[in-house]
Amino acid sequence: MRQLLKTVKEKLASKYLKSDPLKRSFKSKKKFNPRIKARIRKNKQIISRNIEDIFGWIKGAELVELKECNTDEDPVRPELSNSFRTSYGRKIHGVKYKGEIHAVMCFAYTNEIPKSVEELDRLSQDAHLQSTLRGQNVGKIAIAYTVWSKKKGGGKLIVKEVFKKIKKSNHLNRLITLSPLTKMASKFHSKNGAKLLQVNETTQNFEYQVEKKQ
Repeated sequence: MRQLLKTVKEKLASKYLKSDPLKRSFKSKKKFNPRIKARIRKNKQIISRNIEDIFGWIKGAELVELKECNTDEDPVRPELSNSFRTSYGRKIHGVKYKGEIHAVMCFAYTNEIPKSVEELDRLSQDAHLQSTLRGQNVGKIAIAYTVWSKKKGGGKLIVKEVFKKIKKSNHLNRLITLSPLTKMASKFHSKNGAKLLQVNETTQNFEYQVEKKQ
């Protein structure tokens, strides 16, 4: 009798499980799990390749000094000519990859912090004159007054490369910006590690802390 009851119970249980939608759902999940896992792996590989396509160029890029740049591309100060950007010791730097320039940053060298482009012009002329008379390098402060990028990751890269160059310099001890009063400029420099130094009437100054090895 016990054996008979056991057999009947097993048959009923088996019948119930076959008709149970939850059971079927569970089996269905087990069946499709390998497919889902394969799809996830494939998507990860695609994402990884896309990231490599976007940022892979950074590994082979180099910082170079430029004689001129396309001022029409400058979103901050397009009105400044190449003559302005290269006079009185001022320089244009770019990050170059496979013969193309993907980001640009323009500098003036001063001994004081300018609050406007007019002050930048005057102070960099003064610093250049002093260096000529004393036979020294121009200025103690590198003023980055415009920066733009034509390729993803270029802005961050040029800040990093310029920062390294200034740390190696034997006469520059500060890296300060002359930035417009925009949220974009604030976000860009803050994200790259700069601290707000002061807010002026039409500009703001951020500073990248330069710690030189003794």
